[in-house]
Amino acid sequence: MTRGTIRKETLPNGITLLTERMPHVRSVTLGIWLRRGSRHEPPSLNGASHFIEHLVFKGTESRSAREIALAVDSIGGQMDAFTSKEYTCFYAKVLDDHVTDAVDLLSDIVLRPLFDATELERERKVIVEEIRMVEDAPEELVYDMFSTHFYPGHALGRPIQGTEGTVGGLSRKRLLRYFRDNYVPANILIVATGNVSHTALARLLAKTFGRMPRGGRREPGGRPPRTRGGIVTCPKKELEQLHLLMGVPAFPERHAQRYPLFVLNALLGGTMSSRLFQKVREERGLAYSVYSAVNAFRDAGVLMVYAGTSPDKGDELLSVVRDELRDLHDKGPSAREVEVAKEHLKGSLMLSLESTSSRMSNLARQEMYHGRTFSMEEILLRLDRVTRAEVHGMARRVFRPGTPALAVVGRTRTLKAIRSGFSL
Repeated sequence: MTRGTIRKETLPNGITLLTERMPHVRSVTLGIWLRRGSRHEPPSLNGASHFIEHLVFKGTESRSAREIALAVDSIGGQMDAFTSKEYTCFYAKVLDDHVTDAVDLLSDIVLRPLFDATELERERKVIVEEIRMVEDAPEELVYDMFSTHFYPGHALGRPIQGTEGTVGGLSRKRLLRYFRDNYVPANILIVATGNVSHTALARLLAKTFGRMPRGGRREPGGRPPRTRGGIVTCPKKELEQLHLLMGVPAFPERHAQRYPLFVLNALLGGTMSSRLFQKVREERGLAYSVYSAVNAFRDAGVLMVYAGTSPDKGDELLSVVRDELRDLHDKGPSAREVEVAKEHLKGSLMLSLESTSSRMSNLARQEMYHGRTFSMEEILLRLDRVTRAEVHGMARRVFRPGTPALAVVGRTRTLKAIRSGFSL
């Protein structure tokens, strides 16, 4: 399939290849995406995807960890990886002269990792320290707490990195089995953006990823989660700030009304002129960091509000947030707020897509969630068509009266909302 500068092809073994040619740049970003993340793990294997993401860089059948690092540095490139709830990505950004080297490196670590027993035990210690670091990073800790509480008993609520207990139980045998079961063509999407030839890249990939035997199948990722409200706390007397994360159910990634939701989020807490930034920070001086965000998955979504404040100001901050949500529910935003939010979203999108790495990630997410790519013109048109009435309707749907979920980390003893409850 060809659409302008974007080409899509399915390799004979089932791997999807997607490219976007950008002849005006000298770089190429190549990403190997796996349609597997922490939500696809059974409880006893929580953290396996993240563990494997670490291990593949620790040596392959032909390269040591040091040789992998030297290979990247010797071509002036960048290579990294990340694991999310629903996918894993390995990527390299290189000059267009080094696309062959990027394919060679990425195919080596993704297809032929050694899983050396000594390196595995060493990396297990590194990951345990990473898990412990979250305890010292309250903004990350409050998110993990919120997710576990908001999605009770569901894989979306489990931490991506796993727990000390689950990571401690991940033997080499179990990790290898999980790797072989999931790193199959049906789950692999390869995306390249920049000054790259689709035909030339397809030829290179045929010699590496194209040799993978067809087999395995794409699993949907389990049942949709149920959500719950209420408060969960983690007292930490040593913290100077109280970290609060409040959230309400929203919509999945593919929902037809996602554009009004994006606009609502932007005018609520996504910009410097947003309601929460102006009310909480500029007018009241209650927080340095305050924002809202949308987290959307295949079959679920949440709109969240985060803020860090002094322990004695927590109730006041929550009151201000509640007032803004109620006002948006009852009266809706002004026409001016909607227009500013739409222009902000359009500008941010266009600026971000000047980067080959951002374009690569954007194309990959579109393909994984929608099975197609959206042109810039189509996205901008959809944003332009969002009306004030649609945004108000969205606010009425997501900010309904009731009990939202609230996670709190810090000196929680002074927060009256813990004893009296918090509702919209």
